[in-house]
Amino acid sequence: MTDGAAVGRASRQPLVAGIAAALAVLTLVAVAVVWLMSDRSEGTAGTGTPKDTSAEAGFARDMSIHHQQAVEMSFIVRDRTSDEEVRRLAFDIASTQATQAGMLQGWLDMWGLDKTSDDPPMTWMKNASTDHMEGMDGMDHGSMEGMDGGSTYTPHDGSLMPGMATNTQLDALRKAKGKAAEVLYLKLMTAHHKGGIGMAKGAVELVKDPTEKHLAETMVQGQQSEIQLMADMLTARGASF
Repeated sequence: MTDGAAVGRASRQPLVAGIAAALAVLTLVAVAVVWLMSDRSEGTAGTGTPKDTSAEAGFARDMSIHHQQAVEMSFIVRDRTSDEEVRRLAFDIASTQATQAGMLQGWLDMWGLDKTSDDPPMTWMKNASTDHMEGMDGMDHGSMEGMDGGSTYTPHDGSLMPGMATNTQLDALRKAKGKAAEVLYLKLMTAHHKGGIGMAKGAVELVKDPTEKHLAETMVQGQQSEIQLMADMLTARGASF
């Protein structure tokens, strides 16, 4: 390793640590905002508190896990390319999804519910409309099977829910560099967003809590916009999803 490379790596370490600290603060702020803004008469406290098997609880648990992988992929690509456009997108996605995950975890705490469940992922979507999963089965992230009017996903190689990258794909991202890393990240994140949008649309349909429903709507809008941005970025790099 050259002295220049060592210095470059050392200079990035405080940056990564600073970003992680900032995301932690954002998460704490998000939980506090949720606590203050939640309407306790609409299913967040007392007799209206969501039950362990509710769509509210299921969405909060599953989307938290889904978001955590998006944050992980974003941190990986920031160390695999010097392209400012991709690094800026990765930072925005990591910041947004870490904050949203914090909000979802905060709701589970307020409702007195565990952050994990013995039920398979996406069990809460069994009564959702099938069109929320439209297009997901075309992604190379596993198989979809019909389930009582909704859809379920067959977890494999670390991919627990639609759109989630496999362990093999994450390893490939860690090894890629430069343009190859950028293209792989944009493709994986596009698939990740498509899977997340399907889940969020299911929450919009099934969740009764108005604050959580609004967050799901925000996720759909934000990720649809980012999918278009990533399509343009892939085109600029001579690739497509």
